[in-house]
Order: sequence, then structure tokens, then C-alpha cells
Amino acid sequence: MMITTSLSAADGVYGYTLPSIDGKPLPLSDFKGKVVLIVNVASRCGYTPQYTALESIYEKYKDQGFVILGFPANNFGAQEPGSNEEIKTFCQRTYSVKFPMFAKVSVKGADQTPLYQYLTRKTGPAVAGDIKWNFTKFLVDRQGAVVQRFEPAVTPDSGEVTSAIEKLLKP
Repeated sequence: MMITTSLSAADGVYGYTLPSIDGKPLPLSDFKGKVVLIVNVASRCGYTPQYTALESIYEKYKDQGFVILGFPANNFGAQEPGSNEEIKTFCQRTYSVKFPMFAKVSVKGADQTPLYQYLTRKTGPAVAGDIKWNFTKFLVDRQGAVVQRFEPAVTPDSGEVTSAIEKLLKP
């Protein structure tokens, strides 16, 4: 599956299409108008229990226009070694994940996927910079602009994250 990008930087994250965990092309433009939390995830990481909090905030805010996009990555300590099918099964059986999951990507290095090149290099000094570990979170406003970044130790259900989400959800 080829990953595609738009030619317009004005599209922000909406200019990218990546394969879903099921292998079907999933344009991020499908999420236009929503508040989005992009997270690089892994099944065998000390932060893996954050799936519980991710699913909890997804359920809490999804009807208000919020979505989480999970991107499995095996860049840190080989903590996501499984196939897409294994990852999907793990997430559903262990954490009842219902938010959209994508096929495994690379979030750093020579094979870094274009979406993560954008997130880490073209988003401005407050959010840009190399991904240091699994469960780095990028908060995207309804217009597709990346407005905040949360490092792995910041839990998805922390006041810091939920207040930022709630602020963006306000009409």
C-alpha cells in the first residue's frame, strides 16, 4: 500500500492517506472538522496501558467531534513486533480499542512515514522534534493544524490533555 500526500502544505495532516490496520487506504481528510489526537502506539511498551485511557477519552468525547488515530510503530526497543492483524487483535481483545488504527509505520529514521516527517519537522517549534518514544501524542484542531504535543509520560486522561481537548471542542 502506498502512502500518499497532498501537494499543499495548507492541508496540514489532512493531506495524508495511509493504510488502515486492515490495509485499506484511509485519508486523514476523512477526519476534517474533528479534533484529532495522533498517537504512535506499541503493544509491548511500559506505556501500553495508556490504551485504556485513550479508549476512555475517545468514548467520552467522540460524539462531540473528537477522534484518536493510532499508529503502531516498532521504532523503540522492538516493542511492536507483530503483524497488523496481530496488533489489531491485541488492541481489541486486551483494551477493546474502537478508535481508528492504522497499519504499522515508522515514526523516525530513514524510513519515517511522510505524516511523521510532517509532524516532527514542519509543525513549528512548540510541537516539532524527533519522536523520543512510544505514545507521543499530537493534538490537531478542527482545521488540521497541529496545536500541541504531549510526551509519552503524559497520560491521555490527564487534566493537561483533556482540558486541551475540551478547549478545542468548544464551538
